[in-house]
Amino acid sequence: MGKDYSSTFRRAIPIQALGQARIFFSRQHTGRDSFAVMIQRLAILWVLLGGSVLAAEFTRADRDWWAFQPVLQSAVPDAGGGWAINKIDHFIARRLAAQELSPATTADRRTLIRRVCLDLTGLPPAPEQIAAFLDDDSPDAYEKLVDRLLDSPRYGESQATFWLDLVRYADSDGYKSDHYRPEAWRYRDYVIRSFNTDKPYDRFVREQLAGDEIDPGNRDAHIATMFLRHWIYEYNQRDVETQWNEILVDVTNVTGDVFLGMGLQCARCHDHKFDPIPQRDYYRMRAFFTPLLPRDSMPVGTVSQRFEFFEQHKAWAAATDDIRRQLHAIELPALLKNTTGEGFNKFIDRIKTMVRKRPEDRTGYERQIAELSERQFGVEPEKLPERLKGGTKEEWERLRAELKSFEAQKPKPLPQVRFVISDAGPVAPATRIPKKGDDVEPGFLSILHPGSARITLPPAALRSTGRRTALAKWITSPDNPLTSRVMVNRLWQQHFGRGLAANASDFGKLGEPPTHPGLLDWLATRFVADGWSLKKMHRQMVTSATYRQASANAQSEQADPANTWFARAPIRRLSAEQVRDGLLAVSGELDLESGGEGVVADESNRRSIYRKVMRNSPDEVMHTFDSPDHISHMPQRNVTTTATQSLLLLNSEWTRNRAAALAKRLAKRHPGNAEAQVAVAHELAFGQAPLPSQLNDALAFLDACGAANKPSGLAALAEYCHVLMNANAFLYVD
Repeated sequence: MGKDYSSTFRRAIPIQALGQARIFFSRQHTGRDSFAVMIQRLAILWVLLGGSVLAAEFTRADRDWWAFQPVLQSAVPDAGGGWAINKIDHFIARRLAAQELSPATTADRRTLIRRVCLDLTGLPPAPEQIAAFLDDDSPDAYEKLVDRLLDSPRYGESQATFWLDLVRYADSDGYKSDHYRPEAWRYRDYVIRSFNTDKPYDRFVREQLAGDEIDPGNRDAHIATMFLRHWIYEYNQRDVETQWNEILVDVTNVTGDVFLGMGLQCARCHDHKFDPIPQRDYYRMRAFFTPLLPRDSMPVGTVSQRFEFFEQHKAWAAATDDIRRQLHAIELPALLKNTTGEGFNKFIDRIKTMVRKRPEDRTGYERQIAELSERQFGVEPEKLPERLKGGTKEEWERLRAELKSFEAQKPKPLPQVRFVISDAGPVAPATRIPKKGDDVEPGFLSILHPGSARITLPPAALRSTGRRTALAKWITSPDNPLTSRVMVNRLWQQHFGRGLAANASDFGKLGEPPTHPGLLDWLATRFVADGWSLKKMHRQMVTSATYRQASANAQSEQADPANTWFARAPIRRLSAEQVRDGLLAVSGELDLESGGEGVVADESNRRSIYRKVMRNSPDEVMHTFDSPDHISHMPQRNVTTTATQSLLLLNSEWTRNRAAALAKRLAKRHPGNAEAQVAVAHELAFGQAPLPSQLNDALAFLDACGAANKPSGLAALAEYCHVLMNANAFLYVD
């Protein structure tokens, strides 16, 4: 049987094009044309409308893939009986019943508070928090606890960790030199602020992709565009054009991974072998980023402020153009002759030509390559007076004085923000498919939106293309079937150990379809309906009966060892940040100062989120407990169990110092009362009071140390604290 071309082609046409198609056929169709001729004419019309003939080659299986279907409000099942607390539980209960499974019992309150505190704030609960929760016998005690945690500034710090993994945030360039990026931390603080203020997720996304275009007067919106600057960079790369190409590849790939949950990179070189992503689609997506320009200094101002500045500067530039051309002809040879670093002469002639041009005379592409090249050497303009001689110097001084006479006409500089992104100008460089030579215009995944992107040119004062705004609007459209699904699935993974769709950044055919598709869509629609509120979605998940389950369920462990159907809570090892921050919190040394430039982890007791992330010099604790390399997108961390982890906790000076600090804390709180010291130590480390057998063993250990005088007193208590810090009860949450 042949392909159903009529069905396939009909499904490839966007609704907005159908009306135009009808007009076309009414004018062209003679009544005697064959169906093949009609299809041919429709193809011609489709291309004229900006579509791709490749759209017709998608199979029904391609179009029926679950991730590409519209997100629909699922009917909440009538299941769960007296167990269900909120609507999530009805979906879970239905699947459990289908698998002949029963949910686990509810976790005890001590287990529950430790779990939710670590999930929402990344920190273990203090004994005072535990006591307050246990003493609260109101029916909504747990819900009130959740609200307090969501309102805590610690919430944003914790949630930022998973986001920075996704965007491969780092404070250094990577590669051999691994230069420090002194402004990168501002993006980290932006992310923390966004989570703490519950910035709507759609706004959060749009700012990161196009903050400079959509809100040019907002400093935070500019800082958000640092999302587009977290690529690795080598200062010693002479093949600058290839390096720029790789940067655009990285930005395109990460955008697809983070926001769409689709791996685009396979389509860079050929049509995707599994997913309906033709090579042309890859370069249509990349075309949104082709105009990018890294900016180490970017003006911040509203459109009207930018317009006023732009007009004044244009007038000043016109009045001084001849003077500045003459100055450029004098200064440039002297500057390039005495460059620092690897120097200017190692570049090929093509790049040298771009660098020699005045910035205002460069095309957008020339500006991109020239400015990236200039990062590899310094020109030291402050040394010009000593490098110019004789008549040349006299002419230079005369021209400088003449230029200075126009200073009053020059506009007052706008406030600046550093280490951000803009476009190189209003005209984008061409985006060309390699080897084929075809130029493409910006467009979205044609399986979802076959036509070209509609791009509105921003006000001229912004000197931008508007391409990234168009992309941001498409990604955050409620009609996009990927964005909301991807994000709620990431949140589910965070709280339940695995996503409803197990492959959080691969919603394509190599990933696993969702185990609970109705629940995933219900969460996605609820997410959008709630104004894209992340806090509301977190609350929905952690207040469910599903989340409150105990980790023990013999029936489920036997029948469903992978916990596919969520009949019990997962037992999870603490993340690297939770291990380090937890040790500092338990010892009483944790510094809760917020924001600011990153610190060296070994030299500071601030939270791990505020450490300097140097790609080539990972922190010992972070690296050992599976912190990512921050070079590539990380949707879910690896969790290993290694001898190195045990050795670090047992032998490192840093860990032993935390045990000594905890011992001092206990001795100060309960001097001479070993029983009380042990009880508080267990509360701090595990969130649990010691069992009678544990208390007896602890007291016997301390007594034995005292009798043997090896060690005694505070030293013995420190040894016992060190044991607790190495226990599974500290390292795991159930």
